[in-house]
Formats: sequence, C-alpha cells, structure tokens
Amino acid sequence: MIGLIGLGNMGLAMVRRLVTGGHPPLAYDLDPARRALAETAGARVTETAAACATHLVVLSLPNDQVVGAVLSALLPAMPRGGVIADTSTLDPLAARRFATEAAPYGVAYLDAPVSGGPAGAAEGTLTMMVGGQKGGLDAARPDLARIASRIVHVGDAGAGQVAKLVNNLLVATHLVAAAEALRLGARAGVAPDALLAVINAATGRSGATEVNWPRWIGNGHFDSGFSAGLMRKDARLAGALATSVGAPLDVCDRAISVWGHSGVADDADFNRVAATIFEGYR
Repeated sequence: MIGLIGLGNMGLAMVRRLVTGGHPPLAYDLDPARRALAETAGARVTETAAACATHLVVLSLPNDQVVGAVLSALLPAMPRGGVIADTSTLDPLAARRFATEAAPYGVAYLDAPVSGGPAGAAEGTLTMMVGGQKGGLDAARPDLARIASRIVHVGDAGAGQVAKLVNNLLVATHLVAAAEALRLGARAGVAPDALLAVINAATGRSGATEVNWPRWIGNGHFDSGFSAGLMRKDARLAGALATSVGAPLDVCDRAISVWGHSGVADDADFNRVAATIFEGYR
C-alpha cells in the first residue's frame, strides 16, 4: 500500500487515481476536511503523517517548511529501504538537504515534481521529473507509474526540482507571451480563435496556445486546478535559482514581474493572469 501525504487538488486527484486503479492508499492531511474527502474517495485515512509510513510515501505539499515538518515525523517511522517521492515544487537546495536527512534512516528521498496538473493526476498521465538515487527510483517506479505515464530520472538530488522550475518558468513566460500576442492580433482586428487556428498549425504554437487558451481561457472555464499563487511561487523560485547560479533571465524576468504584479488573487486559477493581460494589462 502506498502512503500519500498532502490532500490538496493534486493529492486528492492522485488518491482518486490510485483508488480507481484498485490501489487505495493510506492518506493524511493536516486538514480534517481534506481527510474526509480522501476517505469518501476510498482512501484509508490516518490521523498522523507517521501512520502513512510504508515502502513508498508520496508527498504533495505546498512548500519547503511543510515538507520539513512532515519529514521530521515521517522519517523515524519509515522502514529501511523505503522511498519518499516528493511531488512538491521546492527550492532545489531544500531537496538536497532533505535527501541528506533521509539517508541515515536508510530511506531514499526523491525530489519528484510533476507536470500535468490535477487533470493529469486523475488520468494517470503526469510527467514526473526525478532527482535522487536511481536505485530508489527503480524500486518505486512500478507504483509511481500508477499516477505518472512518463517518469524521467534527471540526475542527483535536486535535479528534479531544477527541471520543474525550468519547465514552469517556460509555462509562465509562454502564457504572458501568448496573451500579449493574441491581444495584438485582436486589436488589429483578428479574433483569438482565428489566430489560434493559424498559430497552432504553425511554428508559434506552445502549450499556452494549444492547451491553456482553448481549454481554460477562451471558454472562460478557468478550472485547471492550478492556482495563480502556486505559479507565482514557482516563478519566484526560478528567479532565485537564476540569481544563485548567475544565469541572466532577460526575457523571463519580465514574465516573472508580470506574474507578481498582475493583481490576480493567489487562489484564482493561474490562467486568469493571461486573461487579464489579454484584456489590457500593462
């Protein structure tokens, strides 16, 4: 049985995927309401994080501080040879620290952030980018494949987080660029639907134009399950990483600034930032 700690939008989607596949997990969240939702979905809910300790525990948590607190309770309860796959998006330095802390317990800590959102988690089509011990990943891969269709070992501890931050920096930048370009076309007299028909058949296409705009923005649904606050966090982490390694972000820095000053609430769908730009943000 898999343990799963953190029952936000992503965590609950993973729970439902595992239950649907016939592998109901042990599940825990600090919030009793989230635990109740997991129990209704078919998970075996626990009262503490430590009670989720098993051969594989998947984490889906908001930040470094929460992960650290969970690990302090979880690691002493983990079996030797166990694996913790942390799908949270974190500072790569924090991921390296957590891997070091797990080693004396005989536990492999994998930083394993994912791309695909709650929809991908529910469908089992996530892309998982993994940093850490290859042996730990090999042991956990059959179970992780129940929630992720693509599992890529990027490198040593922290490498998965670097890959996720680079990916999400591009997503954040592409959304800003697509919104500005579509605004240009609209003000020049060509509607977004007409423009997208061309862009998505040509070389200007991106995930922002092929997926985000038709699925969540153009139709006004804004229900991707990923919040503006989470994307802001990821963009800030990417900017901090760039500063720490001396990598200039001349174009992406502008996108990071737009995310920080868009005025869209943290709990709103992240695609609303693109809509705000299209409607006239400067």
